[in-house]
Amino acid sequence: MTTAKDIMHSGAQWIPAHETLDRAAQMMRDLNVGALPIADENERLCGIITDRDIVVGCVAMGHDPSKITCGEMAHGTPRWIDAGSDVGAVLEEMQSHQIRRLPVIENKRLIGMISEADLAQHLSDEQIKAFCESVYAAS
Repeated sequence: MTTAKDIMHSGAQWIPAHETLDRAAQMMRDLNVGALPIADENERLCGIITDRDIVVGCVAMGHDPSKITCGEMAHGTPRWIDAGSDVGAVLEEMQSHQIRRLPVIENKRLIGMISEADLAQHLSDEQIKAFCESVYAAS
């Protein structure tokens, strides 16, 4: 059985909820990623911040990214998957919530992220097609 841990990109890093959006953008640049999981003071997942969130939700609204925290931008219930979950569960989670990135948690700790690129490398053409039709379907 192929698991979330098998297909994830390891080495994902948290950004603390108190950090500002400009710091998040710098981390994304340095790590060459488009999203960061947001951790609360207890290192628990409280959201995900994307480069698009920073641009559309902050900069395009005329706000200063050095004055808004990642925690302020975190909305809704963050989705995640247990490291031991099979690929079918990963696809179900991402498809049913129309998300493109999924944190992987093991023993209550972040150990990686699954992105569309990870799916493309590890899934069959049929699985990728079904994923794209579901996540990118017109709402």
